[in-house]
Amino acid sequence: LKSIEDISLATIILILLSPLFALIAVLIKLDSSGPVFFKQKRTGWNGKVFEIWKFRSMYMHNLESGQLKQAQINDPRITKIGRFIRRTSIDELPQLFNVILGSMSLVGPRPHATQHDTEYSRKITHYFARHNIKPGITGLAQVRGLRGETKVINQMILRVESDIEYINNWSLGLDFLILLRTFAAFSNKNAR
Repeated sequence: LKSIEDISLATIILILLSPLFALIAVLIKLDSSGPVFFKQKRTGWNGKVFEIWKFRSMYMHNLESGQLKQAQINDPRITKIGRFIRRTSIDELPQLFNVILGSMSLVGPRPHATQHDTEYSRKITHYFARHNIKPGITGLAQVRGLRGETKVINQMILRVESDIEYINNWSLGLDFLILLRTFAAFSNKNAR
């Protein structure tokens, strides 16, 4: 049921938003050099690594000493169009391709970068339980405002607890409720 929900809705949304995709692609190319899409390795269902798709919102840069740095408020790496697409969560829309390809769901725990998985799994008990379902474009944690930069470990603990609560209580009704609440959360102050 969840797969049918995902593929059906993702296909409809992609068709409806195709003009927006084209416009954003042009604006990204005009704003800075580099590819339209940003791809990064993330950990998904059952610990399988996949490449997540996003619209590129930052200038091209190299990792500092091989360390992955979370985006922050007023991050100088973010482009002008990048600031807008991050604030409105438009940068996340290419993950609809991930949904159609089967590596993600519309609703589920947000996938973290593999380096962050390693870091947080050492600090949070049951962290990897969030990989017992496909990761999502949005999730229970996100509609509760638990998104964006995590400056302290307690923020990530609350996010993981919401992810596990979602997994334990999944239903189509819960998915639809989260999708509806996501639209209200698009311009949340924590979006960046």
